[in-house]
Amino acid sequence: MDPDGTSRGAGDLFSTDTPGTGTSDTGSSGTDISGSSVEVPDRTPSRRRTSRWKVLFVGLFVAAVLGTATWVLLGSRLLVVRRIDVTGERLVPRAEVLAAAGVRVGEPMARLDTGVVRDRVEAVQAVETVRVERRWPTTVRIVVRERTPIVVAQRDNRFLQIDRYGVTVLTSAARPRGLPVLDVANPTQSDPALRAGLAVVRALPSWLGRRVAGVEAMSPEAVTLRLQDGVTVVWGAPERGPEKLRLLHGLLSESPQRGVRTIDVSSPEVVTTK
Repeated sequence: MDPDGTSRGAGDLFSTDTPGTGTSDTGSSGTDISGSSVEVPDRTPSRRRTSRWKVLFVGLFVAAVLGTATWVLLGSRLLVVRRIDVTGERLVPRAEVLAAAGVRVGEPMARLDTGVVRDRVEAVQAVETVRVERRWPTTVRIVVRERTPIVVAQRDNRFLQIDRYGVTVLTSAARPRGLPVLDVANPTQSDPALRAGLAVVRALPSWLGRRVAGVEAMSPEAVTLRLQDGVTVVWGAPERGPEKLRLLHGLLSESPQRGVRTIDVSSPEVVTTK
């Protein structure tokens, strides 16, 4: 009981009001062991500022690296075309290949469109395929595969050297040596008889191909081979080539002894000789 006569409960006996206790403030203060209030500095804003500076620095560094790389590749004189190599040309002069390619010395290597250069060179009639390579840091290499004539056809006192696809590779006033003469009414790529004659020539093995002096193709189903020894082979259509070759292999070895001048294998089921 208090001196004033007021009674206090047991809980009140142990209740004291100590300075600095009660509702805690976690933001900026604490209590030391003596019960005094201590201010705790808040470092969160400074940490955020440091993090922002780091992000900004990294961003500027990456931008500088990318800018430098772009300048080196596209804008500087360090990685530009200084040399153009051409290989594989034989029929086409090197100067013609370079003119068709249109690659300029001093052009940035990274800006060079190899596909466009390839298409330009392949437009040259005597060129079949082209490969264009960048040879870093300063060289462009153009690898040319020229068309190979396999027959020669005559038209208007000119001789056309024709490849396996029917494309005229070269034209000359004199007949070239080493190529069989293709006798056809219309020596153009779109002519079916021309394509049939070329198909037969392409399928010939070396043992027979080197003996062929001329090919006559009056229609797609009427192809005839004239051999160097005077024997004529009536081939017919290009189909069933392996069967016809198997029959010819034996017959041609016997033809000189038998005096055979014509062998007809156009229908492999019924082979005739004359």
